[in-house]
Amino acid sequence: MIYMDYNATSLVRPEALEAMLPFYRESFGNASSIHKAGQRVKAAIEDAREKVARFLGCAPQEVVFTSGGSEADNTALKGAAAAWCEKGNHIITTRVEHPAVLNTCAALEKQGYEITWLDVNREGRLDLAQLEASITEHTILISVMAANNETGVIFPVNEIGEIAARRGVIFHCDAVQAAGRMEINCRKMNAGLLSVSGHKLGAPQGIGVLVVRSDIKIQPLIHGGAQERNRRAGTENVAGIVGLGKACELTLVDGKDFVCMLRDKLEKGIMASIPDTYINGDIQNRLPNTTNISFTGVAVDSLLANLDLAGVAASAGSACSSGTLRTSHVLSAMGIDAALVQSAVRFSLGYKNTATDVDAVLEILPDIVTRLRK
Repeated sequence: MIYMDYNATSLVRPEALEAMLPFYRESFGNASSIHKAGQRVKAAIEDAREKVARFLGCAPQEVVFTSGGSEADNTALKGAAAAWCEKGNHIITTRVEHPAVLNTCAALEKQGYEITWLDVNREGRLDLAQLEASITEHTILISVMAANNETGVIFPVNEIGEIAARRGVIFHCDAVQAAGRMEINCRKMNAGLLSVSGHKLGAPQGIGVLVVRSDIKIQPLIHGGAQERNRRAGTENVAGIVGLGKACELTLVDGKDFVCMLRDKLEKGIMASIPDTYINGDIQNRLPNTTNISFTGVAVDSLLANLDLAGVAASAGSACSSGTLRTSHVLSAMGIDAALVQSAVRFSLGYKNTATDVDAVLEILPDIVTRLRK
């Protein structure tokens, strides 16, 4: 299989898996126990916490381990909304966020919170003037992703953080898709809250992080024990935490230029060999591994099925659910024509991809598209 769906998930890095295995075998203590078995595990967790903190540009005590990006987003939004409700009830986000943010904001809206949904332009760019004009005396939180999961378009998070800080508003950044593919530094971003998911980085599924800056208070989403400094109860996923720490350590030295070169080679080859194709999103300001391309006159579900049969894994700019093509909210919010939305494919590359993979896709894809168009 030629795997080009890294934005959906990545394979666990071998080094991360090796680091995890002892915690499934001999080092099985509970980190809350005071005996040596427990304290060895506790030390491993804190070592991983320091690695994650270095990776994200925050203090170790600000790292809260979660079950993944969705829990981190939910905790950030619901936790901040509950903790700061006396100040106000207004939250600002965009129409192109991940469902973990969109649906959480929609749930808060039903509870009486006021949500401002910011628009983007045809290239997926955010209007910072519109964002700042939306801030009121009741605004408690701005939640904007670092980079879009479908198009790879990068948002001006440093500028957003500056606006938020100047206006006394908490900035939450969903960095799930961006971490490891662009610099993420909580201090430079003025991010009070930041979400990361391990399985995008080469850690296993089921582990994530919410960075909670030391001056930001939140209400916990999960109550119970005193784990994670009373911010997230529950016995720790030790192996997952260790794997995430190792993956962060490895990702710091990744060669992003090589992945970008492969993405550009793939993109140029597709545009040169297949007519009536269109790149979606800001091609000058996006993640180095992502391209979202519409193939006019082709149903994306058929295209993906044929690619899969040929041994190529990619994904849709629109999602298929129960046999019904559901339009991508991201591409629709960008104002892209419905026919192009329903023919959009996302190729997202990763550290295991090679030039041979790209050559193989460029050999396979034109014939598939030609056949489907006929």
